Amino acid sequence: MGQLFMVGAKADGSDAPAVTGLLGRNIGNFYLAGRSKSGIGATASLVASLRSAAAKSGNKVPVSVATDQEGGYVQVLRGPGFSEIPTALVQSATPPAQLRAKAWSWGAELRKAGVNVNLAPVLDTVPGAAFAPSNAPIGYFQREYGYTPSSVSAHGNAFASGLRDAGVAPVVKHYPGLGRVTLNTDTSGNVHDTATTRTDPYLAPFTAAIRGGVRWVMVSNAYYDRIDKARPAPFSPVVMRTMLRSDALFTGIIVSDDLCNAAQLSPWSMGERAANFIAAGGTMALCADPGAVSAMYAEVLKRATAEPAFRKAVDAAALTILRVKAGK
Repeated sequence: MGQLFMVGAKADGSDAPAVTGLLGRNIGNFYLAGRSKSGIGATASLVASLRSAAAKSGNKVPVSVATDQEGGYVQVLRGPGFSEIPTALVQSATPPAQLRAKAWSWGAELRKAGVNVNLAPVLDTVPGAAFAPSNAPIGYFQREYGYTPSSVSAHGNAFASGLRDAGVAPVVKHYPGLGRVTLNTDTSGNVHDTATTRTDPYLAPFTAAIRGGVRWVMVSNAYYDRIDKARPAPFSPVVMRTMLRSDALFTGIIVSDDLCNAAQLSPWSMGERAANFIAAGGTMALCADPGAVSAMYAEVLKRATAEPAFRKAVDAAALTILRVKAGK
């Protein structure tokens, strides 16, 4: 069951004991969080220690190690051997074929560091340059690949293709889009998108990514009033089972945005957040706080033991993860 979790580990290695303490539960996925300027060598050593600890704990399934290496304001790994990656908005001035080649080189750096999953690219479409500064999670930080779905699709998916060329799995985000909101779900509650629909043109970059073979999609923490007003996206079977699985025919890993530190999810306990996500059709629960994982794991195990339907969802999620890790 530990395959259903991706846990944050500080990129500078300062919380390694807390992270390795989770390995007895066979946690199968980690992501390097925060910021590090130590370079490829130090990062590779940290990743190797995580993988070694996982193997010693009896975890026989390969560990996925991710990070956020978008570029610009969102670049976790820097220092010797790592390029300074520009913001997505700056990247969008590069022709897609050239951007794909650049993304290959950035992906190759991650591979040298032992990282095989990148929580990028952002495929959210911001409606326009004038609105961008008001779009707290994306436009304010120039994380968008332009202001039309076609531009975002062409450049964002070129970035994703370059990562795949380098042997790094891209995670396209934040489905079904954060480009129209004003508040950031990390720091604010009650964040609603009041425009996006189940057949929205802004879904096109995600649909293109899925048709192109991307195997990881990250779901945002916002509410989508015209899709499922009652539930935030990570708890919505409409978003995950209907839109991603049935409409988009996505068969890969649906990973959450951070379930643990997001102000948007403060009304729910840690255990409820993970269990609600899996019950609604999610595959892998991402948590930035290693200290919260035990409560999440315990609640998922409790419900899987007591509820046959929930156990079926857990089994399906685990099988999906194993298939993707096996290259299927």
